[in-house]
Amino acid sequence: MDIEKTILKKTGEAIHRFRMIRDGDRVAVALSGGKDSLSLLHALLTLRERAPIDFSVCAFTIEQGKFLRPIEPLGQWLLARGVDWTCHRDNPSVRLIDEQPDHGCDLCSRFRRRAVYQVARGLGANVIAFGHTADDFCEAFLRNALFTGRVSALPPVTYSRERDFRLIRPLVFVHEESTARYAELLGAPIIPCGCSQRTGTVRRSLRTLFGDLEKDYPHLKDTLLSAMGNIEPSRLLDPRYLNLDAPAESPAPDPLPILQD
Repeated sequence: MDIEKTILKKTGEAIHRFRMIRDGDRVAVALSGGKDSLSLLHALLTLRERAPIDFSVCAFTIEQGKFLRPIEPLGQWLLARGVDWTCHRDNPSVRLIDEQPDHGCDLCSRFRRRAVYQVARGLGANVIAFGHTADDFCEAFLRNALFTGRVSALPPVTYSRERDFRLIRPLVFVHEESTARYAELLGAPIIPCGCSQRTGTVRRSLRTLFGDLEKDYPHLKDTLLSAMGNIEPSRLLDPRYLNLDAPAESPAPDPLPILQD
């Protein structure tokens, strides 16, 4: 199966399973300038022509002053393909860089989220699509478990606080290796962001961990994704999901599995 068929199949599966896109939706794709969001945009444009439901697709980019290359080539590439694209320079974010150059990702994310909603509202969109891949879901799952003490990851579908936007991540089953090949096949101009060049972050450490493990277990991320959809709350430590008052005559629980190397 070629790379485009693989991405379209997995993206379509995610959209169907989680009811991401519905009849009459206007989907705004958040283009970061990277391979993942560009792959997502092209996949949605292709699926739009084949889907049994009617929906429209547009795209936008939030310029926060962190792109390492000019954004114009991306705009030219999209224009040549007839894509409805908006580029919004977020001046508050640009000022943030000047005034607080060492600001953290959380603050930058809040600025970006405000701008995303503002632009999507202007585009008449009710759905915002992000290019998070299977790799992002797996990394978020481990990051939360190891560093925040929570069993959680990214939601495939959620809503904005005011519930005026449905937020979707259709690449949940697609690996970054695939989006890299797909973007190259499309000839899409990649506009890197300065944030991607940072070293020593938790994200980079987790990617190194995955890379080492996948040398021996190549399907590790697929297995982890399956685990996220196959939860057994009674096997965890949250008292809300444990039967702590079982009658004496209740059958004994299954013995704990023996872990082996």
